[in-house]
Amino acid sequence: MNRYLTEEHLRFREQVRDFAREYVEPVAREADHASAFPWETVRRMGEMGLLGVPVPEEYGGLGRDYMTYILTVEELAKFDASTAITVSAHTTLGSGPILQFGNEEQKRAYLPHLATGVVLGGFGLTEPDAGSDAGGTRTRAVREGDDWRINGSKIFITHAGVGEVFTVTAVTDPEAGTKGISSFIVTKPTVDVETAGAIGIGHRPESISYIDGVRSGKKEDKMGWRASDTRELLLEDALVPGENLLGPEGRGFINFMQTLDAGRIGIAGLSLGLAEGAFDSAVRYTSGTAKGSKTLYDDQQVQFALAEMATDIEAGRHLTYHAAWLKDQGLPFSKEAAMAKLFCSELAMRATLRAIQVMGPAGYTDAYPVERHARDAKICEIGEGTSEVQKLVIARHVLKEALESEPPRPVLAGAGA
Repeated sequence: MNRYLTEEHLRFREQVRDFAREYVEPVAREADHASAFPWETVRRMGEMGLLGVPVPEEYGGLGRDYMTYILTVEELAKFDASTAITVSAHTTLGSGPILQFGNEEQKRAYLPHLATGVVLGGFGLTEPDAGSDAGGTRTRAVREGDDWRINGSKIFITHAGVGEVFTVTAVTDPEAGTKGISSFIVTKPTVDVETAGAIGIGHRPESISYIDGVRSGKKEDKMGWRASDTRELLLEDALVPGENLLGPEGRGFINFMQTLDAGRIGIAGLSLGLAEGAFDSAVRYTSGTAKGSKTLYDDQQVQFALAEMATDIEAGRHLTYHAAWLKDQGLPFSKEAAMAKLFCSELAMRATLRAIQVMGPAGYTDAYPVERHARDAKICEIGEGTSEVQKLVIARHVLKEALESEPPRPVLAGAGA
């Protein structure tokens, strides 16, 4: 991995690993059971700068490269995916669109709060009729003078309850298809004002102007990522100031697709971390559990399973780091991000289930984290583009590259008959 990682990367990774062992691992099981958002952990991550790793220092972030951010998500996911997705959704999906597409006033108004964890951010794209087909957006924005009146709902939105700053899509020109979709910054107070006040982060009414009509719905009771906040984000006659239009009108769909490209590398890193966490648990358990005069690890079938897991993890690490490296170099990375996300999300499922298998009944109980890792892994194959969507993205790139390198040859009549 030295091709991708510098000494600075390695030192930062060690710092995140130490943080996760001290503050994340001890509370992960309890937070999962209670489906409780880890406010205290979030506060500590904000203080450490983990909620603004790739955000420039001038906007309150650490100013590190995207690789450093991916390493952060990967390390956190080894211990708890809910904590990792909190960082991932907040950074890539919450702060990312403002950083990439916002004007200077928008960046200075929101990024310092987001990068330091003073408030949490989110990303509103998915709707009841617009999941994998994001072009099916129904949320509508209509001009009222210089402002926009927005009505609609977004579903399965990370931080919809606890967050305060969101970027959302809405149709501004129904006749223009995906070119008629624009993006906006919308705000609302956190649902947990009391806890946020006690902790000292999460709510900033003196700095953020909340928009009437923007609110969160019922919290989802999920199979995995249970300590992550997931809800519906509702926009009911919300009058959004004109200056909250994010980027040019009609560019929302294109901009959000670019955001998802970057987000897919984050999900690949999270998935990779889950696989590594499950693998570590399986190695420790099988090497320390007696089976007669030997250990479980001495069983050849166990060794085969672990060898396959280790090989898959190494392959996933190369795909993920390469995609992050391409992004840092300013090179095209859409295909590589989709490949990393596809491979690593499915790797997470294979690795976590295999870890349970080699650990036997112990792996099926919550005495070990692998059963939680398995529940957390499934959504990685769904969120930020399903595995099927990733295959479509990859196939389109492969075909485009093939046609550009060698034009199709004419098919002779009767060929193949």
